[in-house]
Amino acid sequence: MLVVLIGVWEGAVDLFRIPVYLLPAPSAIWSDSVAIAGTVAGHTAATLHTVLVGFVVSFAISLPLAVLLTSSPYVSNALYPLIVLTQSIPKIALAPILIVILGANELPRIVITFLVAFFPLVIAIATGMLTVPPELIELGRSYKASRLQELYRIRLPYAVPFIFGGLKVAIALAVVGAVVAEFVNADKGLGYLIITATAFFQVPVAFGALILLSVMGIVLFQAVVIIERVFFPWSAVNQEAVIV
Repeated sequence: MLVVLIGVWEGAVDLFRIPVYLLPAPSAIWSDSVAIAGTVAGHTAATLHTVLVGFVVSFAISLPLAVLLTSSPYVSNALYPLIVLTQSIPKIALAPILIVILGANELPRIVITFLVAFFPLVIAIATGMLTVPPELIELGRSYKASRLQELYRIRLPYAVPFIFGGLKVAIALAVVGAVVAEFVNADKGLGYLIITATAFFQVPVAFGALILLSVMGIVLFQAVVIIERVFFPWSAVNQEAVIV
C-alpha cells in the first residue's frame, strides 16, 4: 500500500507538473536528503536525544506523582488542578519564557518535551492503580500487607497495562513536544532543519525531515510495544484481547 501511495504521489507530481516548492516528488525528497545525509543524521540524533531524555524524565516524575495522587483524596484534590494547569498553557507560548529562564540551550527543549508527554502518562498510571478490584486490596490487607507491599505487589502489577498504554501515548507526544521546542529555539534538530529548509525554499529537505520524524515516532512506539511483549507478555495479551 505504501509503495502504491508513493507511486501515485510521484506520478501526480509529474503529470500535473506541480512545482517542487509546493509539493516535491518522492524522488526529489530522497535525492536532496541523501545529498546532505551527514547533516540530516546529525539533526536526527539531536531530536532523538531530546525525545528520549524528555520521555525518561516524564516517566520518572509521573510514576511517583501518580502514587501520590492515589494515596489520598486530599492529595489528589490538591495536585490535580496543578497538573491540569500545566496542560492548559500552550507549549508554543511557554517555550520563549522557558528560554529566558533556563537559557538558550537544550534544557528548555527537554522541559517542553516533558510537559507534553507526562500528562497522559500520569493519568494512565493513576487510573490503573485506582481500578484495582477492592477484593485484591482486602486480600492483601488480610495478610497484613503494608502500604508499600500493597503498592508493589498489587497496585503496580495490576496497573502495568495502563502504564504501557500511557507510555505509548507519551512517546508519540514526546516527538511532537521536541519538534515544537525546536521550532522556537534550536540550532540543531529536525524541527530546526524544517524551519531553515523552508526559509531557503529547500522544500524537499523539509519533507525529508518530516518523514524522518514520522518514522522516528513509529519506531519509538513499536519499541515500547516490544518491551511490553518481552517483559510483560501477559499485559500485551490482555490489551489485544480488549481490542478484539
